[in-house]
Amino acid sequence: MVRDVGALCAAAVVVGLSFGAIATAAGLPLSQIVVMSAFVYAGGAQFLAVGLVSAGGTALAIILAGLLLNARHLPFGLAIGNETLGEARWRRIIGSHILTDESVAFALAQDDPARRRRAYWLTGAALYITWNISSTLGAIAGSALGDPDRYGIDAAFPAALLALTLPSLKDKVSVRVAIGGAAVALVATPFLPAGLPVLLALLGLAFALPVPSRKKAK
Repeated sequence: MVRDVGALCAAAVVVGLSFGAIATAAGLPLSQIVVMSAFVYAGGAQFLAVGLVSAGGTALAIILAGLLLNARHLPFGLAIGNETLGEARWRRIIGSHILTDESVAFALAQDDPARRRRAYWLTGAALYITWNISSTLGAIAGSALGDPDRYGIDAAFPAALLALTLPSLKDKVSVRVAIGGAAVALVATPFLPAGLPVLLALLGLAFALPVPSRKKAK
């Protein structure tokens, strides 16, 4: 688990450095970059916010776009529940803040509740610390790194999620749901903003419904 989380953090370093550099190039001061990474802590939404700032977007547009992009975290939170976060209010607040696609995926890949809690908190805390340090260093370094897409590092995150999902596909129903959800997301991706295809992928749950059997005529 530590090895896998470490590999994910290594990819997050490059993305974080790039975000800090891009945000600096867009004209954001270091203080705003640091505060955004600490309190917003949503990589995709932060890149989106910087892009809207560069395009002259209003604060309301940036907030609404960020909320729309991160709406997928609502079903993620329901998936992990208090059993993973803990009953104490402070644990739920902190645990909700460090919730990411990766921390949820690492947690749900574990069958044992104790391992699920360890996986969630280890992944969430490691990525939070990595992101904040690397984005700050990237902001200090300036615009030398550029867009992370050119390094191909952005592919590490969906690849990690796919690797975590595969062991869960143990029966026909799970396979149907996974393929159905992936198909919906792929079809919607060219037409919808980032984040929405993931939400639409929840329609794949319809494939979990029992398939009506055909009764042979007597």
